[in-house]
Amino acid sequence: MKISANIVDVLNSTIFPGTIEIKNGIISRIARDNGKYDTYIMPGFIDAHIHIESSMLVPAGFARLAVQHGTIATVSDPHEIANVLGIEGVHYMIENGRTVPFKFFFGASPCVPATQFETAGAALQPNAVEILLQKKEIRYLSEMMNFPGVINDDPDVMAKIALAKRYKKPVDGHAPGLRGKGLEKYISAGISTDHESFAYDEAKEKLSLGMNILVREGSAAKNFDALSPLIPQYPSQCMFCCDDLHPDDLVRGHINLLVKRALGMGIDTMMVLRCACLNPVLHYGLDTGLLRIGDDADFIEIDNLKDINVLKTYIKGSLVAEKGGSLVPHSVSSHINNFSAGMKSAEDFIVHSTGGRINVIEAINGQVITGRIEGQLQPHNGVIMSDIGQDILKLTVVNRYRDAPPAVAFVKNFGLKKGAIASSIAHDSHNIVAVGVSDEDICKAVNAVIINKGGLSVAYDRITEALPLPVAGIMTDEDGFKVAGHYSRLSDLAVQLGSSLRAPFMTLSFMALLVMPSLKLSDRGLFDSEAFKFTNLHKF
Repeated sequence: MKISANIVDVLNSTIFPGTIEIKNGIISRIARDNGKYDTYIMPGFIDAHIHIESSMLVPAGFARLAVQHGTIATVSDPHEIANVLGIEGVHYMIENGRTVPFKFFFGASPCVPATQFETAGAALQPNAVEILLQKKEIRYLSEMMNFPGVINDDPDVMAKIALAKRYKKPVDGHAPGLRGKGLEKYISAGISTDHESFAYDEAKEKLSLGMNILVREGSAAKNFDALSPLIPQYPSQCMFCCDDLHPDDLVRGHINLLVKRALGMGIDTMMVLRCACLNPVLHYGLDTGLLRIGDDADFIEIDNLKDINVLKTYIKGSLVAEKGGSLVPHSVSSHINNFSAGMKSAEDFIVHSTGGRINVIEAINGQVITGRIEGQLQPHNGVIMSDIGQDILKLTVVNRYRDAPPAVAFVKNFGLKKGAIASSIAHDSHNIVAVGVSDEDICKAVNAVIINKGGLSVAYDRITEALPLPVAGIMTDEDGFKVAGHYSRLSDLAVQLGSSLRAPFMTLSFMALLVMPSLKLSDRGLFDSEAFKFTNLHKF
């Protein structure tokens, strides 16, 4: 097979007209010529850090959507399914990914469970992490979320980092807001990346100390505007990632959208393409082609270097997407799961009043962090309930792995005027999280998730609608375009019920993320993520 176009050599920052010859999926020859071509060939895009599970699609379904945007590979942290199913879940991701022409590079997740203050479905101790790191499919140690453990030389944490070094695999970081001596200690332990920087100065300090910064723009956390100005200063240390990307957003675009935005800011083309195509390959040692003789024929054909409209996507010489459509066929897979919660009653969500003020979680639109405020709710017959006038609603986290009383707290800024929404995508342990106006609707939404052994739901009046997620309670093997449509419908229903959040279900999924400040809710109670200990709902 031969393809002629303007060849974009990102590795050497050159562009020339030429012809690429491909044999058995490998580039066998590259010939410069004097042709006048209208299209360009360049290496495909790579997401440098993503949780495939957040797309709600199994890897094969994710690939089917991603290739149409020019993505040929992902550096994928299977942290979500590992929290549910342990090593079995990671093996599932690897095997399912093999069924499609796409390059998934998975990591070994070191923080399973993320904390000891919540109920997870599995735990990965150092021996389990070593088993994973020995596999050729596992390319790195995934994000080390327990940065206090690194700073304080926690034996378990340091053992996992030492294993990564033994097997010569890089270590990913996760250190939101970490600065100064603590940051220096964290980096000196061998941690080489961070995707959690919120601010320009924070990321610049990390870059100056030799760390690689992943400029993140996902469905929830959006740091592109703050961090992208660093690319011209540190072009060899920046990469693009989405971290978490819901199915409706994946239908619209992927790394290609970040490339377009960066070019629109006037950042040098080769610097931008280096972030999107080259730096992840060099840092992680990925087996993806860079348009060199002997490389896999992994590349995209685009219309021009301004709009970056993807015309065709090739992986190992196979055409996998063309004219905005995917050529990866839809396939079904086995359903593995770990879900044992029993049905709940409305009485399970009652909160009795002590007559005083309460601690309230403050949801922040477009962020995984939360604030912490105090509130006052008037009791009714000795119990406190949601107050739509103050926009303080009841929040619950329900253990999915065994029957246990729900944990209940209150949250501000969801905006619901009636009804409830629930999800078994609840980072990091993926218990059931729900928010709503009445105990009855909260119960209906939670039970809809339980009946399906995982999913998203909306309940209001006499209507309950759910999107089942039967694979680990966080994914489905249904067609990705269909899933995206169903997810959009549930999101629209949440907005119709009054939510002012851009992505209500995504924001809801982070209300149980204990490793991010400042106030969260686990299945065991209200948690102060700054003091890193449980706190009381009621103020005394």
